[in-house]
Amino acid sequence: MTRHLRPVVLLPACNKLLGAHASHTIGQKYVDAARLAGALPLVVPQARPEDLDELLQLADGVLLTGSPSNVHPSHFGQAVRDPSLPLDPARDDWTLPLVRRVLDSGMPLLAICRGTQEVNVALGGSLYQAVQEVGPFADHRSRDNEPVEQQYADAHPVDVVPGGVLHGIVGVDRFPVNSLHGQAVDRLAEGLQVEARAPDGLIEAFSRAHAPGFNLCVQWHPEWQAQDNPYSMAILRAFGQACCNYRDRPRAPMPA
Repeated sequence: MTRHLRPVVLLPACNKLLGAHASHTIGQKYVDAARLAGALPLVVPQARPEDLDELLQLADGVLLTGSPSNVHPSHFGQAVRDPSLPLDPARDDWTLPLVRRVLDSGMPLLAICRGTQEVNVALGGSLYQAVQEVGPFADHRSRDNEPVEQQYADAHPVDVVPGGVLHGIVGVDRFPVNSLHGQAVDRLAEGLQVEARAPDGLIEAFSRAHAPGFNLCVQWHPEWQAQDNPYSMAILRAFGQACCNYRDRPRAPMPA
């Protein structure tokens, strides 16, 4: 009997200085989430354009992680509004092309927070750089002086679009989520469809309607203590099953 290995899921690392040393970092909660999805996480520190083909041959799915950094606004035709906020252009350089490749290939994609913003920008959409300054939206940021448990506590509900990808996964019309973001979707890229909104109307989740594979992008953080949250676990299981299905897809025979 053939033993199926766990599907391999790529997770991009971020770039930051640790002291004087350039380093690659990733939050453990994203690695844990990939494991909860039933996948084998593979952290990618950084990729050059010529690396993408080889990386995608290794992978059965991609999980685009959240990050303290923002997508550089030059990618959606704007200047930097607040220079004090962190950016990570080295991550932008390879995750934006990666998004397009993954969605076109049918490989499963789950995007969280910054990852969600990357998907919208990669496909031609734009972002609000400071949601709290744009009416009629609420302040969706967390409070850095609060304990981390409070920062990641439920902040507001999301209203799920009936009949969409997310609705099919969670099976409810509304459920609570956390909220820790200053940027968010402004103009949704062509071909994307809204999956959920916050009570103030802000887009909280979307998918690419006619992509050949599973994809879901969420603005909140389902990876936080996911094992205790039935909605988070439903999302991770759906992603993990899609990765298994991609791993087990029929493939053309090797050339003789």
